[in-house]
Formats: sequence, structure tokens, C-alpha cells
Amino acid sequence: MKITVAETAGFCYGVSRAVKMALEAAEGTVPCVMLGPVIHNQSVIDHLRRAGVEMVQQVGEIPEESMVILRSHGEGQEVYQALKARGAHVVDTTCPFVSRIHRLVREAQEEGRRVIIIGTPGHPEVEAIAGWCDSPLIFSQEAELEKFFLEHSEWAKIPVTMVSQTTSPQEIWKKCVSLGKKLCTNLKFFDTICNATCVRQSEAQRLAAQSDAVVVIGGKNSANTRQLYELCRRACADTIWIEGAEELSTAQFEKKGIVAITAGASTPVWIIKEVYDKMSVENMEIEESFAELLEKSIKTLHTGEKVTGVVTVITPTEIQIDLGTKHAGYIPVDELTDDPTVKVEDLVKVGEELEVCVVRVNDAEGVVTLSKKRLDSVKSWDDVEKACEDHTTVEGVVTEENKGGVVVNIKGVRVFVPASQTGVPRETPLTELLKQKVRLRITEVNRARRRVVGSIRAVTAAERAEKSAEVWNAIEEGKHYRGVVKSLTSYGAFVDIGGVDGMVHISELSWGRIKHPSEVVNPGDEVDVYILSFDPEKRKISLGMKDHSQDPWAQFIEKYQVGDTAQVRIVKLMTFGAFAEVIPGVDGLIHISQLADRRVDKPSDVVKEGDVVEVKITDIDNDKKKISLSIRALVEDSQRTSDEGEEDVVVASADGETVEVVPELIQEETKAE
Repeated sequence: MKITVAETAGFCYGVSRAVKMALEAAEGTVPCVMLGPVIHNQSVIDHLRRAGVEMVQQVGEIPEESMVILRSHGEGQEVYQALKARGAHVVDTTCPFVSRIHRLVREAQEEGRRVIIIGTPGHPEVEAIAGWCDSPLIFSQEAELEKFFLEHSEWAKIPVTMVSQTTSPQEIWKKCVSLGKKLCTNLKFFDTICNATCVRQSEAQRLAAQSDAVVVIGGKNSANTRQLYELCRRACADTIWIEGAEELSTAQFEKKGIVAITAGASTPVWIIKEVYDKMSVENMEIEESFAELLEKSIKTLHTGEKVTGVVTVITPTEIQIDLGTKHAGYIPVDELTDDPTVKVEDLVKVGEELEVCVVRVNDAEGVVTLSKKRLDSVKSWDDVEKACEDHTTVEGVVTEENKGGVVVNIKGVRVFVPASQTGVPRETPLTELLKQKVRLRITEVNRARRRVVGSIRAVTAAERAEKSAEVWNAIEEGKHYRGVVKSLTSYGAFVDIGGVDGMVHISELSWGRIKHPSEVVNPGDEVDVYILSFDPEKRKISLGMKDHSQDPWAQFIEKYQVGDTAQVRIVKLMTFGAFAEVIPGVDGLIHISQLADRRVDKPSDVVKEGDVVEVKITDIDNDKKKISLSIRALVEDSQRTSDEGEEDVVVASADGETVEVVPELIQEETKAE
């Protein structure tokens, strides 16, 4: 009998990462609990329990002051909120590929899109994904999806985002996507099936087709192992599914020429070895202890070793490297660079030779995890130390916020920037710096403790001082600048004109009357300003924004003269009268004595702010740019006109006597004639 073990059998990257994090947490001094099983494998869970990590099912069961390990399948948003409310310290082992799905459905929720998940209902990973959006739909087969859309025709026009469980069969996913395109007019879909899952399933199908029998190893509650079993059984009828060697009978494989062994992503290497040894003719004894096998299955054998390979494949999640050995090497994207703004294709090309660092060797999968950024980090320490000595400026990306500041990655070196040195105002959250490129000065380097401290503020302060000097050297009245509004007060706006702040008084913001600067500008606005005056000794600059080429007074003089009437708006009441806006930027005074043709005790008895009234322009002072307005004059003019139209008409009679005749009588007699 020939036994073939799949190269991809055993721990995947996400599971290996989760178990390693759980064991490292168990080695600490703080008591640990896992919220649900870290992975779907009872042997691993039992080993973690022996290491002191107990398991709870609910947040309420977590002992106080315990470290909480979240499982690789992930948790919903409510669990994170509940843990935060309890102040729990969390070790999040969620697989990075699963975390990406959480982000995708959360963004879909924020965009007002409904979410469809292709996966197994009730599976922890699917439930966790569903916990990051409202009321998602979950389908395990394309037939379920088709039936729903046919029964709910209104969904044809609803914006939908479709994602998949990481271990779903590629065949089902493709059918669901094809069906979704036909049934939904506004569909976004993301192929979130793990690449390792696809490779594992493809290899299992190939081996099954070439074998007389297949042994699939993995937990009975493992979704990815179930998929492996079903795929292998289609290609080879004599396929069995076991959790461990104790379930295996060698008699099952008598007279079998070729037997293939594969295993799910949660199956540790020692279980695969136990099964292989039991089936093997030599039946080798397992000399290594359980802990030793676990150590080999998840830890790096040659940490830090430099190797050179050629890039063969580039995917959105990893770069595959040919090392010229039996192992397949790959660099996860997060081990290539910490810069979230760059594209992988811009950093490496297929066929390019790379020098990388070995991070982990997985003999069960025949895979070596590599890192380029860690090797770059070693080379970068010298550059960082030199930058500190020479006081030069360096550039990096803000990768995280922590207690007291932010962390900037400079070619793989973590640089801590205290909050006081970020240059961010106290009221502004430091999260606004995340994923931003920043320039900073290195102020402290302790290579032994791997501690580096930097200052963003030092760079911005130096640059601002340099720009400030340039402004003061070239400043002159009337000079125009393009500035940015920095802040507002009740009396004006402060504008940065390139390293120097100047103040635009509220009266200089607009020709029209305004109550607050926010009616015209807001912080962050770009504005055109000019110098009204400046004091180099006090470092004060007065700025203007009003366009004097469109002087409202000139427009007023061109349109109105004394004696004209105008519709005006009451803008302010005083004890001696009311100010009214004739045109934007030009106000006139209606004295209290001119508000009505009677005695007025106070202006508010006649008008109120916002009223639009008709007035007569009684005086214009061009020198002082003052206008006198009158409602009373307009009323008196109206009365005078009325009185003149109703005067008696005097006529002489034939006998020389005079008779007064009113206009109404004349009109009646005229009509009679």
C-alpha cells in the first residue's frame, strides 16, 4: 500500500496564528479564558486547558481581571462592545481573512446595502460575520438564493453586497454569484473564500481521483473538513472521515493500492502523524511528546534565516515565492509592507528575485511563511540611528494608536510619537492620523530595548517657522494670499497664510451685515485674503476678504439719489432709531422721529428686525458714507398728494357771485351733461 499525504493537510495560516497567540497568552502571568473554542479541534482545546486556558461560552461567564482569547472564527460587534464595557484585555485571534469580511459587511451596512452571506447557517464564522451588519440573509446553496429572490421580487432593485464564508466550496460560490447577477440589478460581490482553502480543496480532489481510498482527518464540527470530505467522496467512493487515529482500522485498507490522507485546516500535525504511523507498514513509534509536536507544528524552525527566492504568483492576500526547495514559500501582504496606501503590484513583480526572512515553517502543509518587511526592518535600524544623530527628517505611515500617542512605521521600525508631539489639537482624536503618511524627526533611539521615539510636531514647527520667515520678509499692505481658515471667534476668523496666522475682522468678511463669521467661512476653508495692516514687532496681521472692486457704496450712488424711495430691511434697532439695509453692504438710519407721522416712544413700537419697509432717502453724505432715511416723509408725501387732489374748485357765476364746488359735484354734472 502506498500512502500519500496532501501537502496542504493540516493547520492553515489563520489557525496556526490563532493557536500560537493562545499559547503565548497562556505563558503570561494573567489568567486566560477562551470565549468559545479557539479552533475546531478538541485535541488542541484539551492541550490549551492543560496549559491553564479554560473555556467559557458567554461574556458574562468571564472572570474578572482575566485575559480573553477570541476564537479564530471571529465574533460579532456586540461581543467586542461587551468586552470593552467590562474593561477586558482581549487577545483577538480572528483570522485576518475573516476580519476582512467583517470590514466588508460593516462598510456595506454604512452604505445602506443589504448583506447576503453564502455559508453554513449556525457556523461560528457565519454568525460572527452576521454580527457586523443588520439582518443579513444566509444561504448555503444557490437553490435557496434563487427561491428567495423569486418569492421576494422587491429585492431585485435593493442594493446588495454578497460575501462568502472562507471555507465555502468555490463551485457553490460561483453559482451564487452568477445567479445574483441575473436576479439583482445592484449587486456587489466579494470572493472571500480563503486562498488556502481553494488550494487545499483542489489538491484533495486531485489526490482522491488518483487513489483507491481517502482518509479525511478533522473535527466533526469543522466546516472546512466537511467540505473536504464531500469533495473527496465525489471523486473516490471509498472515503472515510475520522477525528483521530483511534477511529482507524488498518483492515479497512487491505488490498488498497494507493491511499491518500488529507486534513482540515484545524487539524494539528501530530494527529496527521498518528494516522500516518498507524497506516504505515513500518508503524513507526511516536517518540516525540504531544507538546513537542505542537511546538513544531506552529513555531518557526529557523527564525530570522535569510533566503532568496523568485516571485511566482501575486494575489490580493499573498505573494508566492519559489525557494528552490520542496517547500512553497509565501509572503502575506502584511509581511510585505505596513503602508496601506500602496498596491502590492507596485512593490513586487512576477519573476523578481527577493531576499526575505523566514518567519515560520509548516512541514505538514509544506509551506514556509516569509517576511520582507522584517528583513527591511533590520536594515532600517542603521538608517533610523543615523537620522537621529544627524537630526534629519524621515517619512513613515501611522499604523496604530495606543495609550499616550501613535506608532509610525518607518521601513519596518516602530517609532512611538507621544500625543504632545503629533501636532494634533487636544480636542481632535488621534485616530485621524491612522494610515496617513507623516514626516517626523527621531528624538531617541535605544536599539537594545528596541525603543524609538519621534516627533511630528518638530518637523511641522520647523517648516512653519521657515514659511513664517518667508512671509514676514515679503509682507506688504495690499498683498494677496491664498490662506486656510484655522479657527473662528465671535469677532472674526484666523487665517493661515503660509506659516503665519492673520485675523480677518467680522466687518472685513463680507459687505453684508453678519452676526457671526460662520455665516461666511468655516475652519478648513481656502480663502483669498489681502494684507490690511501688520505689526512685525507684535507679530500681528490684519487681513481683509471683501472685494473692493465691487464697493457697495459705489453701487448705491449709481442707483439712488436724494428723494428716491427704496425697499429696505430693518437690521438693527437702537434707542434713537433703526438701521436698515438699502443694498447689501450699505445701511441707512431711520431716526426715531422719522419712523412715523406721529410721536414714537421707542422704535420697536413701529418696526422689528427683519421687517421690509418702504422709505424715502432724505440725505446722502458721500464723505462719511452716511444715509438718512424716512418713513414719515413718505407718509407725508402721500397725504399731501391726496390733499392736493381733493381741493375745492372755485368758479365765478354769471351774476358775479362766487360758488365753491367740490370735485365730486363737478364730475357728476359733467356726466349728466
